[in-house]
Order: sequence, then structure tokens, then C-alpha cells
Amino acid sequence: MEESPFKGKTGLRRIWNAFHYSLEGLRAAYCNEDAFRQEVWLAVVCIPLVLWLPASAIGKALMIASVLLILIVELLNSAIEATVDRISLENHTLAKRAKDIGSAAVFVALANAAIVWWLVLAG
Repeated sequence: MEESPFKGKTGLRRIWNAFHYSLEGLRAAYCNEDAFRQEVWLAVVCIPLVLWLPASAIGKALMIASVLLILIVELLNSAIEATVDRISLENHTLAKRAKDIGSAAVFVALANAAIVWWLVLAG
């Protein structure tokens, strides 16, 4: 199996490259994934809102973390979908299963955020 030519990078060069790859990934997700774009705008509204809500510092941290978790899970779901589509665009039971499970993970992250926000604000 062929190794990536970027695997040999170490130290500050590796960190610099990883930073730029991460920015490229965020840009690609934002430009190509409607769900990620919607969730970014949800975060843009919800995270500043947290600062104005009556909650403890821990509650606010949990609320922000729950919103960021949605973005993380959506990025992973988008990566799974892109990989499945790269392998084949044909309808296949395993491809559907992979995509459905990724979608379920996003749903669980959204439900988690709703529950965290409700518990923090109701408590």
C-alpha cells in the first residue's frame, strides 16, 4: 500500500500543514454541505446567545460544547458520505447503512444539544 507523501512531515511543519488542511476541510464542508452550513449559522446564533442567558459558567460551557458537537458530528458524517460516494455511486445496502448511521449520529447530537439546553435553562 502506498503511503501518503505528507506522512513524513514532523514538528512545526506538520502542525502548519494540518492547520491548513483543517481550514480547507472547513471551507469544503461549508461550500458543499447544506446541513453543515445551516448548523454553522445555528452556532453563530446560539453561541453568542449563551452569553446572555441565565446559566452558570458550567451550564454555559455545556451549552456551547453541545453546539460544537453538532458541527463535529456533521463534519464526520460529511466525510463518511464523501468517502462512500467516492467508492461508488450505485445504490448498495452497505452504502445506505453507512450514510443512515452517519445521519443518525447527527440526529443524536442535535437531540443532545436540545436536552442540554433544556436542562440548563430549566434548572
